[in-house]
Amino acid sequence: MLVGPAKALFMDEISTGLDSSTTYQIVNMLRQYVHIMKGTAFISLLQPAPETYDLFDDIVLLADGQIVYQGPRENVLDFFESMGFKCPERKGVADFLQEVTSKKDQKQYWANKDEPYRFIPVSEFAEAFQSFAFGRKLGDELAIPFDKSKSHPAALTKQKYGLGDKELLKACADRELLLMKRNSFVFYFKIFQATFCDGIYGNDSLFANEDAQRYSRRWRDIHWCAIFHCHYGHVQWSDRACNDNSEASCLLQTKGYVLFPPWAYAIPSWILKIPVTFLEVAIWTFLTYYVIGFDPNVGRLMKQYLVLLLVHQSGSALFRFIGAAGRNMIVANTFGLFALLMLFALGGMVLSREDVKKWWLWGYWSSPLMYAQNAIIVNEFTGNIGKWNQIGSSCDGVSRVLSSSILVLDRSRGLFGFVWLFNILYLLSLTYLKPFEKPQAVLPEETEDDAQKGGSIRRVSAQVNGSTRRSISSGSHPRE
Repeated sequence: MLVGPAKALFMDEISTGLDSSTTYQIVNMLRQYVHIMKGTAFISLLQPAPETYDLFDDIVLLADGQIVYQGPRENVLDFFESMGFKCPERKGVADFLQEVTSKKDQKQYWANKDEPYRFIPVSEFAEAFQSFAFGRKLGDELAIPFDKSKSHPAALTKQKYGLGDKELLKACADRELLLMKRNSFVFYFKIFQATFCDGIYGNDSLFANEDAQRYSRRWRDIHWCAIFHCHYGHVQWSDRACNDNSEASCLLQTKGYVLFPPWAYAIPSWILKIPVTFLEVAIWTFLTYYVIGFDPNVGRLMKQYLVLLLVHQSGSALFRFIGAAGRNMIVANTFGLFALLMLFALGGMVLSREDVKKWWLWGYWSSPLMYAQNAIIVNEFTGNIGKWNQIGSSCDGVSRVLSSSILVLDRSRGLFGFVWLFNILYLLSLTYLKPFEKPQAVLPEETEDDAQKGGSIRRVSAQVNGSTRRSISSGSHPRE
């Protein structure tokens, strides 16, 4: 089936599995097609029938990776006669060309009685063709530079990708949207999970002991744990690292095909998931904020929503980066768990800054959880100062936070910076990193039954990254 107005057709072994009559009809149709359309068909055939051979206009004879002859079909025998070989009258020309370069069959075609026969290798045939008439003509034509003004503007591509930037971005966005629709169950489950956890935690806070809620130290601890729990409820990024890693692995494997640039893939995978983040964070925040008993000010509610939104985005970007940089599910999971450990251990809740060793302070300042927790704590404990002042001087941790001039906006800027930093690292990983496993061709294995049948089924084990991989496929047709 030929589709489109192609001017050049490149076909390899089109006679496989066909008889000589069918092969003749197909080649005859192609001959008429290229003559009418003024095109070119470059067809690879092994020992075609004489009637099929006569349909070709030019012949390119390949042997041992070298061009022995390239020129009109009518003059191929003249070239070999100049070398001392002659095709018998009842011998097919295609069969003669196949055997004249063979060391086993070459001697029977020697026709120069003035000189004794000696084996002429393929390299000598190829060298002699350069001094042949059509060989010199071909060399002279190739020596003249092609006039670019006579070529069609669309003959050669001038762009790395087949579409423009907008079309590539739109195509990748449609692809990402389709994948999100296919995986909609995951997003619905995450929303249900957030709603279910909201109900459980809200009921625990709502039915807490009333005496413990009257501005006591226990009530302060409840709020502190609630802040951490609100935080922890949105640290559910690691489960998305698996999907991001598998998608990034596919992109890295197909990067050599130049289908689309990495930025066209990275931007939709980030932007299209932002509405889902808005919904998840909104469900969590609005269902638990007043039930837990946070400051009733609406402005502080929106500030907490903003902080949780940014920490959710920074976490998603972090694990997207880990999935792309890992390039392997095992490596990505290992580094993902290590990143979670570092985030929680050095985020300021499990270990305060005073308990962190000096040489680990860089982990404290580089943890997005630290910025988010400080922002939420300042947002809550500076809301109703009279309420929290009744706790007394025992609230050392709270007083130290409030005594510093940390503003929610400053910590939000830090989280916003982490969002951009991790997404840029994600894009750089997709652009410059190469996959661990290099794709290799895998040949089939020959079994005893196939060997008895005379087939050509073989099995070869391919070694990739220290692991053995085997494949079985159907054998090719033996030569006719």
